[in-house]
Amino acid sequence: MQLQDILFSQGFGTRRVCAGLVQQGRVSVSGVIRTLPAEEFEEDCLVFTVQGAQWPYQERAYLMLNKPAGTECSQKPSTYPSIYTLLPSPLRLRPQKGAVQGVQAVGRLDQDTTGMLLLTDDGKFIHRMSSPRHHVPKVYEVTTKHPIEGAQVQKLLEGVLLDDDPKPVRAAACERVGEAGEPSHHLRLTLTEGKYHQVKRMIAAVSNRVEGLHRSRIGALSLPEDLAPGQWRWLTADDLARIAS
Repeated sequence: MQLQDILFSQGFGTRRVCAGLVQQGRVSVSGVIRTLPAEEFEEDCLVFTVQGAQWPYQERAYLMLNKPAGTECSQKPSTYPSIYTLLPSPLRLRPQKGAVQGVQAVGRLDQDTTGMLLLTDDGKFIHRMSSPRHHVPKVYEVTTKHPIEGAQVQKLLEGVLLDDDPKPVRAAACERVGEAGEPSHHLRLTLTEGKYHQVKRMIAAVSNRVEGLHRSRIGALSLPEDLAPGQWRWLTADDLARIAS
């Protein structure tokens, strides 16, 4: 593939802009500055540098973001900053079919919810991860206003009615977190489907209230401890396999 087309596919601008970056000596491959936009390269495992920043070629972008509180999962936020401002511009400008550009969040987290958020430009992956038919487990660490009682845990496992759902919604797994015998305000909740404000509404249905909410795992993939709030990283093939497992 021509170098200008590689840059275009990775979100560095129009083909004309990408050709200009090359001609101006702002792109290097294997430590060598390249000035010919039409120079051919194999894309597989290609790593290039644009204006001093190193980029791996990715046919499809798969990312993990540690979402901080006070951010919205929207391209057009209403009150709080968008999570997309935490990403470098090439990820936001990767070309896609249709009017949508860049990576998109796989589902949404409320503005006050923190933790693991996946983003991609792969529409099939978004559909697969979002569809309740695939039962991808998502684990949430919940802090409640009042201590969690065993009876409340049991109700969540058996199923609670939400105000807009005709059938009970069940937690795939639910456990109190803390010292045995001590009152606990912490709950670990596993869900396999996603509804609007689901965790908050489920906790409200057992006469309690969510004070803090953090998503710690999707599938068998946990949020790394060294990924600080607001930071992102590429997902590896192993990560993707663990999400689907």
